[in-house]
Amino acid sequence: MDEDCLDMTDEQTPAEDVAFEAEDLTQEIEALKAEIAAMKDQALRYAAEAENVKRRAEREMNDARAYAIQKFARDLLGAADNLSRATAASPRDSQDAAVKNFIVGVEMTEKELQAAFERNGLKKVDPTKGEKFDPHLHQAVMEQPSDEVAAGGVVAVLQVGYELLGRLVRPAMVAVAAKGSTGPAPAEPAAAAANPYAASGEDAGGTAFDTKA
Repeated sequence: MDEDCLDMTDEQTPAEDVAFEAEDLTQEIEALKAEIAAMKDQALRYAAEAENVKRRAEREMNDARAYAIQKFARDLLGAADNLSRATAASPRDSQDAAVKNFIVGVEMTEKELQAAFERNGLKKVDPTKGEKFDPHLHQAVMEQPSDEVAAGGVVAVLQVGYELLGRLVRPAMVAVAAKGSTGPAPAEPAAAAANPYAASGEDAGGTAFDTKA
């Protein structure tokens, strides 16, 4: 009897060992899967954090660059205004060759200055007649009745404004149609100029610089 039991126990031992080993392997596999999932989640977190740091650094660099050239850019606006007034008041019907050449030279200088502004992210804010007044970009200096522009629309631009890298440096000085004006509904303002140096996916407009700096 004892020998029969011993023989049965000896026969079951290899099967039990295999079962135990299979169970151990299953547990080890599950533990490895959990470890891999945790490491993958950690890697994704590190990648997201690195991307956030990169974007924040780019944004801070863009702001530093913009603030560094803000005062210089604003100082040049006076020269741009004077050139614009000069070209607007120039005697284009003059027959004098010297006067014509002078006018052409002033116009070319103005165009080159505006091109330099554009290359460095300084762009005009020059609403069209009938465009809806935008308090973020425009400054109303007067109201006047109009039968061409509805109430709240821009009637005339008295002085163009400028944006630097998508941020307002100087608002456009405008005359606005008064209440009771009977023109067509004002058009929506054009989309804000994109920041050529902004990080991907970053909003470029809406923030105003301190124009008193």
